[in-house]
Amino acid sequence: MSTPADAVARAFQLERFDEFLSLEQGASLRTNEAYGRDLARLATWATVKGVSGPEGLTAAHLREFVYHLKDLGLAPSSIRRGISALRTWYRFLLAEGIVSKDPSERLETPKRWRVLPDVLTADEVDRLIGAVTLDEPLAFRDRAMLELAYAAGLRVSEWLGIGTKDVLLEDMVVRVFGKGGKERLVPIGRKAAGALAVYLRELRPVLEKGAGAGHLFLNARGTPLTRMGAWKILRKYVEASGLTKAVTPHTLRHSFATHLLEGGADLRAVQEMLGHADISTTQIYTHVDREHLRQVHRQFHPRG
Repeated sequence: MSTPADAVARAFQLERFDEFLSLEQGASLRTNEAYGRDLARLATWATVKGVSGPEGLTAAHLREFVYHLKDLGLAPSSIRRGISALRTWYRFLLAEGIVSKDPSERLETPKRWRVLPDVLTADEVDRLIGAVTLDEPLAFRDRAMLELAYAAGLRVSEWLGIGTKDVLLEDMVVRVFGKGGKERLVPIGRKAAGALAVYLRELRPVLEKGAGAGHLFLNARGTPLTRMGAWKILRKYVEASGLTKAVTPHTLRHSFATHLLEGGADLRAVQEMLGHADISTTQIYTHVDREHLRQVHRQFHPRG
């Protein structure tokens, strides 16, 4: 007796493909079984999407399916095998004249996906910034630096390159010069603005010994803070806060973008604040946001 699963398998030529693998490709039984599972998963997914056969699948469908596999939590090696199954299947479909083009040609494999480093939660950001105590002689500078890096989502080169004239406290924005010298204005919140105001009023004039060259952040010698100096300061407070994640200056930028998207911010607004020339660069954060949404669903949905 034929089942719905059998009908889907026939519609997507899975039985004929299995014969092709065995007879013409000389594939092993293990490969046959693995490819069969991979393509059965695709066929079921496509049917739910309203696609009744291979000729209805587009490149956009296949990209969405690959991200579906990633969302299921499959290992990159399993996803790579699934993509290999897709490509072999399309070679068969083309040879048999079942389809006229191969939408799997430009599929990216997991090894090409960009991987984000750890992202801090809002509570972890609070712990990090809260680790700066007034016992530190340069506490006002360090707090202002961490607040600004997170509040504006800046690259380390950007927050080290900001001049005192670029801090527009009345408007609560900073002027940033990004890649290629491209200028943008980025909003900052009350906490960052307050920390910057205290630093500019209480500490920076003390540090300035004539060699600051207008830079906002200075070291104890009164010269502009270097990238290595910023790294050491950050590492010091990561250790003091007890955070176990790998935290770099870029982690604060990633956390900024992720937290905005989790809060419902528009992707193009986040792109503008990050200074990305291409929105596809910003879209990497939507994959992180998707994991957050899954966690919320599991936590609050009655059948999660």
